[in-house]
Amino acid sequence: MSTFFDFDAVIDRRPTDATKFKELHEKYGRTDLLPLWIADMDFATPAPIALALTECVRQPVLGYTTAPDAFWNGIAGWLGHRHGWNVTREEIDFIPGVKKGIGLCVNYFTRPGDKILIQPPVYHSFHSVIEGNGRTVVNSPLDFDGERYSMNLQRLERDIASHRPAMMIVCNPHNPVGIQWDADTLREVAAVCHRHGVILLSDEIYADMVLDKARHIPTATVSDEAREITVTLGAPSKSFNIPGVASAWTVVQSPTLRDGFFAWLKASEFDTPPICAIYSTMAAYAECEDWLDCALDYIASNREFALDYISRNMPGVKAIQPEAGFGLWMDFRGVGLCHDSLCDTLVNGACVALSDGATFGAEGTGFARLNIGVPRSVLAEGLERIAKHVCVPCGSR
Repeated sequence: MSTFFDFDAVIDRRPTDATKFKELHEKYGRTDLLPLWIADMDFATPAPIALALTECVRQPVLGYTTAPDAFWNGIAGWLGHRHGWNVTREEIDFIPGVKKGIGLCVNYFTRPGDKILIQPPVYHSFHSVIEGNGRTVVNSPLDFDGERYSMNLQRLERDIASHRPAMMIVCNPHNPVGIQWDADTLREVAAVCHRHGVILLSDEIYADMVLDKARHIPTATVSDEAREITVTLGAPSKSFNIPGVASAWTVVQSPTLRDGFFAWLKASEFDTPPICAIYSTMAAYAECEDWLDCALDYIASNREFALDYISRNMPGVKAIQPEAGFGLWMDFRGVGLCHDSLCDTLVNGACVALSDGATFGAEGTGFARLNIGVPRSVLAEGLERIAKHVCVPCGSR
């Protein structure tokens, strides 16, 4: 544990209308569950961000506010410093959240009826945003050998050649599996898309959360071809635990893609950051890197704790070691339960709310995602409940 930040502190979020509690009954049918599902952390938001927001709302007039140069320079500076990605001010624009940004990109760069390729198991909103906006999903699943996921690049090219999608969405780092894709893989993906005239939309919301002091590889940086076709979405939201502040950004380095898209965002003021987004983002990128580094160390320690606990106490369960993020992708297919029975046992036996693996695609059947971005005591309680109620001999249930 850090000597500066108390990530072990248990914060009661129920009085704050936290989604992880407010939507328990709607999603799981009961309200008395330990919520380890939604992808935000239970760590206190960094103090400089809280102070910036406090000073913001103390202003006597919360009127129209124009983002200062420090806002845009802060994003560019962070990308250069943290990820070695040189981005100019002209290549950056604001978007009101990454999921919203996906919807904006789908609507601008594609037309109703167009096909968009994704790689399940993957963030469930890819599917819902595509279908909800009148486009068609093309699935090109990841390969899984029982231990590790990988991209089948030959199948990807066949799928793109046969279905002719207008866009591909890559999740980098990947949610829910937690892979930081390597440069060679991303380079091949970009080459395939470039050959077939496919726009590559890169969701990089977990870019800052690569574990073990490894470095994120932005998709647009791996080749000239990638730079020409990639639209990148990112945010401080996951990194600094401020998803309730709708602040995100897009980087488009190709003028061919950028000029019309940024003009379209501007026409409807999608590119105008609200006052709280301005000040929280500046504080995050300028003052909170130490907090992030300590949070990542704590999450990595939680990961090791969870993996060790699972290996010793959960026969039939495998967990994929994440390279990034705070989700632990758990394979329950060896415990002898069908998927519906697994979900029922987790909810009504163990009284824990995990993210249902099947929501990430059919390839997630028999899996669930566990949020390890929580105090160790909460994580331990969740694991103990799962071990007690799910991982028992069939005849004992």
